Amino acid sequence: MTRDTVLHTTSDHVLTLTLNRPESLNALTPGQREDIIRLLSEANATAEVRAVVITGAGRGFCAGADLRGAGPTGERVAGDVARTLRTGAQRLIAAVLDCEKPVIAAVNGTAAGLGAHLAFACDLVLAAESARFIEVFVRRGLVPDGGGAYLLPRLVGPQRAKELMFFGDALTAPDAERLGLVNRVVRDEELEKTARAWAERLTSGPTRALALTKQLVNASLDTDRTAAFAAEAAAQEINMTTADAREGVRSFVERRGAEFRGR
Repeated sequence: MTRDTVLHTTSDHVLTLTLNRPESLNALTPGQREDIIRLLSEANATAEVRAVVITGAGRGFCAGADLRGAGPTGERVAGDVARTLRTGAQRLIAAVLDCEKPVIAAVNGTAAGLGAHLAFACDLVLAAESARFIEVFVRRGLVPDGGGAYLLPRLVGPQRAKELMFFGDALTAPDAERLGLVNRVVRDEELEKTARAWAERLTSGPTRALALTKQLVNASLDTDRTAAFAAEAAAQEINMTTADAREGVRSFVERRGAEFRGR
């Protein structure tokens, strides 16, 4: 495992991904980005994994993309920038949004630029009191990327999204919670424990039903009611073929707690 890779462990059905470049506040290298995409893809196909936690080592969650060496080195070919975004930052955010297992962001410190969008793409966001969220792009004369202009308006509305992106001010964890960007703020020393507790609750749930629910919610803001209702009916049809759905109905009839196994 090289220094730039993402640390990853699986325990009790929880896959934990830890960005491990604390000296740079976990600014993402292309190698780390590809590691996350690969690990999430593998999680989709691994029955052993039923929930994912993404966090960072040290004081930072993720300071965004590592831009060292990203400056112009010669004549730029038309389409290079768009191609880089499509195959890089956008693929990363799509991998989180499309992951078939629920993903929790445990934001332990600064989440800036792409790092903030990585957190916002997760299904649930826990933040330590010391965490900060920064739409840093405007400070560098850049347009937000990594799906920011897609994610933020859906989370906080267009006016708030513009305020965050136009000014680039650091947003405290409590303010992020108030705006709806964060599910819960906890003391720094409680973050890992709380993230683990939430992940374990998810691993005891009906994994396929959670995946289908995630798909419905993520698609709901991009479609009309007719399409949303059709997708809901199709998801329910698919889910009723799972062992967990049968167990859920059986446990209700038998007046006992359900024991879901992720199948």
